[in-house]
Amino acid sequence: MSFILAFDFGTHHIGVASGNTALKTASSQKSILAKDGIPDPVSLKKLVDEWKPSLFVVGLPFNMDGTEQLMTKRARKFGHRLEQTFKIKVEFVDERLTSASAKDEIFERGGFRALAKDKGAIDSLSAQTILEQYFSEH
Repeated sequence: MSFILAFDFGTHHIGVASGNTALKTASSQKSILAKDGIPDPVSLKKLVDEWKPSLFVVGLPFNMDGTEQLMTKRARKFGHRLEQTFKIKVEFVDERLTSASAKDEIFERGGFRALAKDKGAIDSLSAQTILEQYFSEH
């Protein structure tokens, strides 16, 4: 059994989810704060040290027609930095609609106030959806 960390890249928050490869389960974790897309290095290292993942999964935000956008390139760059820094393989997953799905779930749990209160929770639920999608494709 090994673990995977999945990320929903953002410029202010980076959503995080962890997954168990044997059970193929995913759960959201606390998001990491970022400044212009660069994650807090202490928080990121702590997360990696805690989970000791065998793989990173990073969501790529494509346009609905499948074309790339600026955030697609930035998410890919984030993934490559992860790989270089931690020497852990990165796989990318098309994340179209994951944020919308996460917002729907949070809204069902607590309405508009829950959405407005915790942007990081939306990002981490998106990361969970990204990881669940990865598991369903592999």
